[in-house]
Amino acid sequence: MATTLPHTETTQPSTLDLGARFPGVVSADTRPSFKGWIVPKENLIEVATVIRDEFGYDLLSNVTGVDYFPENKMEVVYHAYKTTGGPGLEFKVQVPREDPVEVPSLINLWPGVDFQEREAWDLLGIKFTGHPDLRRILMWEGYEGHPLRKDWKEPFHEEDFKPFKSRWPDGQFYYAEEKNPYQDNLKFPQDFDPEQWIPEGDALLYGSLARYTLPQEDGLGTDRIVLNMGPQHPSTHGVFRAALTVEGETIVGLKPVIGYLHRNHEKIGERNTYIQNMPFTDRLDYFNSMANNFGYALAVEKLMNIPVAERADYIRVIMAELTRVQNHLVFIGNLLNDLGAMYTPALYAFEERELVLDIFEAVSGARMMCNYFRFGGVVRDVPDDVMQKIKDLVYERLPAKTEEMDRFLTENEILVSRLKGVHVIDSETAVRYSMTGPVLRATGVPYDIRRADPYSIYDRFEFDVVTRTNGDLYDNYLIRLDEIWQSLRILQQAIKQIPQGPINSQKPQYQVRVPAGEAYGRVESPKGELGFYVISNGKPNPWRYHVRAPSFVNITPLEQICLGKKIADFVALFGVIDVVMGELDR
Repeated sequence: MATTLPHTETTQPSTLDLGARFPGVVSADTRPSFKGWIVPKENLIEVATVIRDEFGYDLLSNVTGVDYFPENKMEVVYHAYKTTGGPGLEFKVQVPREDPVEVPSLINLWPGVDFQEREAWDLLGIKFTGHPDLRRILMWEGYEGHPLRKDWKEPFHEEDFKPFKSRWPDGQFYYAEEKNPYQDNLKFPQDFDPEQWIPEGDALLYGSLARYTLPQEDGLGTDRIVLNMGPQHPSTHGVFRAALTVEGETIVGLKPVIGYLHRNHEKIGERNTYIQNMPFTDRLDYFNSMANNFGYALAVEKLMNIPVAERADYIRVIMAELTRVQNHLVFIGNLLNDLGAMYTPALYAFEERELVLDIFEAVSGARMMCNYFRFGGVVRDVPDDVMQKIKDLVYERLPAKTEEMDRFLTENEILVSRLKGVHVIDSETAVRYSMTGPVLRATGVPYDIRRADPYSIYDRFEFDVVTRTNGDLYDNYLIRLDEIWQSLRILQQAIKQIPQGPINSQKPQYQVRVPAGEAYGRVESPKGELGFYVISNGKPNPWRYHVRAPSFVNITPLEQICLGKKIADFVALFGVIDVVMGELDR
């Protein structure tokens, strides 16, 4: 049976004075429109331990780097939160921009930094000393350079910022590949011969896999086999690969391999103007583009310090909760698909998704890549006939279909036998590994950003943060049904309360002026915490644009989840995390 957390008041801003706890060591970030605390790298582990153990910030949500090239320094930014709720704590480490750029790893305090530190090493060249497996994670092992550095230029570099002069206003565009006799936007390192190159990536991967494989206890020297699941395996949700060591049918080692879909979304984002980035967010979790728009809009609105039109706030919530309902329905259909019930449950779920996409198409003009939010509101209003369709869905169709799916599946003996008792993760491990979203709540932790640190107008609605207690596959299935019902509660209230009025507090503009500063905007996406960390230097393009993707962070403990489990359960254990590879790889 689901447990719920009752409605609570909006949390108050943090008053934690880290400088008083570490006088002469930790200092406040005094840059205009910046916040947080500057920690010397020699004291980072000591200060972080106090932040976690003494002040109770048990969830280290976001870790990223920033290249301040003109100032010849680099910065690592950390965002920590309490799973009991409340605003976050931001702390930073600044080091000279001279290779090797080194910062202590926090992996022994928060194992959830594992992939995020590897990403910062891969893309920015920040070496985290003490990290046990600091390999590239998104780029291939033979890649030259760190592409998010400000002095890194891609092959056939044209300009630093968009719009490119060759495209606008003259429109005399050309493809970079046209300048290359090989017709490819690719440049190999000096003296590199692709015909003679021997890939090192797999050797490093399998070496790492061997180091972290469970030791044999029987002393019999049983043969172990290394299997590769993906990237072409249909169960791995696109282009994901897992290298597994199995003993018989038991998984004793696992290393995820990602980056096959990586296109350096953040580099593109730092070249775009602020408004140009909105349709690019659609391509992250391409299944839930409205949620992506929401998180990015919040971050830039914080930087601009502008209000959101009240009617637009209601429209945003309606679109976000419709997104959550269709995501969870399709999750259930795909989970059944992963278990072997091919096509039928997934198609039942996709029928409901198509009806929701009809709404998205009517308001935005697109079904999947909606590009609907704007800074200060949304791009266009919801017509009356579309609002009536939303009412019909929310009051009639979606409750009936959710109840029908519940009736068909929840007590199905095959489903129960495959899911019940197959443990996913416990609450303590999930928090340490920075997991968020339904997988965390299925372990019994009532952490939902809509209630823990409310944004938009979520504090106006009555809804419960539902949890389950066992943390097995069955609870992860049930928590999605629970959350659909809570989303329908929110939708019904929003439809009743939505006022008339403008749908944007700002005038439409091609370019927006964003004052210098930093902001972290985060939302409770259907998959967990989706955050956008944006730094502005007052110019038309972001200086730093970072996406804290829930799909990326939530797979960090995949090895812990799968160790000791049967190979037959791997597909379901991976599927229950609910990843989308566009968001994971970015």
